[in-house]
Amino acid sequence: MKSPISRAPSSRGAAGVAKTPLGIGEAARASGVSARMARHYESLGLLGRVVRTESGYRQYGESDVHALRFIKRARDLGFSMGEITELLDLWRNRRRASASVRRIAQAHAEDLARRIEAMQAMRRTLLSLLEHCHGDARPQCPILDDLAGGEEAAH
Repeated sequence: MKSPISRAPSSRGAAGVAKTPLGIGEAARASGVSARMARHYESLGLLGRVVRTESGYRQYGESDVHALRFIKRARDLGFSMGEITELLDLWRNRRRASASVRRIAQAHAEDLARRIEAMQAMRRTLLSLLEHCHGDARPQCPILDDLAGGEEAAH
């Protein structure tokens, strides 16, 4: 079905986003998020109030598409939805202090470092268990013994 809004190439802004309102599918394609996620972000209040047509169809503006791109990039970097909400508020506030943004990013980087270390420790443990596992027809299995708390698993 053809959109009722004409989108000639001349109606597009410098970033390739149409200056006229976009339907959810077009906004999703322009931002790189799925339509389902766009609706989800809207339901969380991350986009503000999205305009609707008389028949109830969502109409996204250029600022909505930029916000969706912002959210997608923040999610790609692993920020939580709470952190993204804070970052969006700061992004929209031209009188923000960059120290506030840095604080959020620094805390996230430290959390990532803790999680990476925990995953590296898990990997080291698994590699050690694999080194001691014969992987043959014998029933003895150091991996299962470790998972069972050092005791042979009883059936």
